[in-house]
Amino acid sequence: MTMLARIRLLQMASQVFPIGGYSHSYGLEAAVELELVRDEESVQQWIADVLAFSIGAYEMSVLHDMREAWSARDIMALCRLNAQFLAARESAELRSATVQMGFSMRKLLAAMPDLAAFLQATLRSMEEPSLPCVWSGAACAWEIPAAESMAAYLWSWAENQVLVAMKSVPIGQSAGQRVLLRIGERIAQFIERGPWRDERLRSNFAPGLAILCSQHETQYSRLFRS
Repeated sequence: MTMLARIRLLQMASQVFPIGGYSHSYGLEAAVELELVRDEESVQQWIADVLAFSIGAYEMSVLHDMREAWSARDIMALCRLNAQFLAARESAELRSATVQMGFSMRKLLAAMPDLAAFLQATLRSMEEPSLPCVWSGAACAWEIPAAESMAAYLWSWAENQVLVAMKSVPIGQSAGQRVLLRIGERIAQFIERGPWRDERLRSNFAPGLAILCSQHETQYSRLFRS
C-alpha cells in the first residue's frame, strides 16, 4: 500500500468527509429511547453486536464482492450486488440512509479530478448507488487494498455510533474513547479472520435491529434520520 493510498484512505474514513454519516444513528437512537442502551457498557455491547450480526456478517461481504466487480469492470455484477444490498436493508430509513450517503459520495467524487473515467461514468449510470458501492469504487480507483478499505469502513461506522451515543445517551468523551479502543480491537480481529470469504458465514439476520430501526421511523422525538 503506497503512502498516497494510505492518505486517501484516511480522508475517506474521516468524519470530515462530507457524505452525511453524522445524521444517522442506524437504530441506536431508538435503542436509547427504549433504554436498551443507557451507559458505556451497553453502548459497547450495542456496537459489538451490530458488528457481529449485521454490518460484519453481511455488509462486509457485499463490500468485498463489489470491490471485486469494480476490479473486473463487471458493471452487471456491480448493479446486481447494489440491488441486492438495497433490498436487504431492514427499514425504509436504512435504505434511504445508504442511498443518501452513496449519492453524496458520488457527487463528491465527481468534483475530484484524479479519479478514473470508468468509475465516474459507471456511478453516473446507476440510479441509486449505495454507500458500499461508491466506497468500494473509490477504494479500487485509489488502489487501496480491500482489507484496509473494509477496516476503514467499519471504523468510520463505529466512530459515528460513538458520536451518536455521546449526544443521545449521553456518555462522555473519555467513555467514548474507551469504547472505540475496545471496538477497534474487534474490528482488527474481524479483518484478520476474513469471514466474508466464506459464503456459509454470510448472514443479515438481525431481527432485533430491524425492529428498532422500524420503530425509529415513528419515534416522537429524535435527533437522527435513521
